[in-house]
Amino acid sequence: MYQGCIVLVQYLFYNCGELHYIVICNSLILFRRIGGHMEDKFVPNIVVGRLPLYLRTLQLMNQEGRRVTSSQELGERLGISAAQIRKDLSQFGEFGKQGTGYNIDFLTDQLRQILSVNQVWDVAIVGIGDVGHALARYQGFSNRGFRIVLLFDNDPKKIGTNVGEFTVQDISDMVPKIKEAGVQIAMLSVPVEHAQQVTNLLLEAGVQAILNYAPINISVPVNVHVQYIDPVLHLQRMTYYLE
Repeated sequence: MYQGCIVLVQYLFYNCGELHYIVICNSLILFRRIGGHMEDKFVPNIVVGRLPLYLRTLQLMNQEGRRVTSSQELGERLGISAAQIRKDLSQFGEFGKQGTGYNIDFLTDQLRQILSVNQVWDVAIVGIGDVGHALARYQGFSNRGFRIVLLFDNDPKKIGTNVGEFTVQDISDMVPKIKEAGVQIAMLSVPVEHAQQVTNLLLEAGVQAILNYAPINISVPVNVHVQYIDPVLHLQRMTYYLE
């Protein structure tokens, strides 16, 4: 009954200290606590999608030994106008001063808080084929707020084998294992024909966010957030501009 369904309404709740966020219908509503009251503000999802780009660029600048930057410089590095960057950041507060720019450490900390990556999120990977294997070995998660803790597959030849420091576990044990570990995020890299069935198990386990590498839309309740990664879609988008 789930095949072919596309969830049009997605809801994601963040609790980040003094800031609270809800994503509804691909947009973000920001609730800022002010004097014991909650002030609501609408933030488009496209703006939220640019925040990780800003954060990544700021972290690279920090590695370069930089301490201050400007919206102009950020824009030149990202191909986004300075005005757009200032407008995006103003949705969440005042982070810089005209003429002095942005303190890189401060703005980095603020964006990490807004994106809830000022903590470490445990992640499960389901499907240890080529993509899942690469994800399990990728070293770029731990320093950006994520930690791989569980691997699952249904192939008897893979179950019990090690990928890096992790042992691949039987998918039949996935629900209790994820519940026990309290994992809320999963990366799904299974064949298309199994994507919805595995998604249902993840939902049963209490997973609230799924990064889906299977080239198909999955059906989830409104309180679960899904992001899709299909390289072919991006390639097809680029070939539109080629002769």
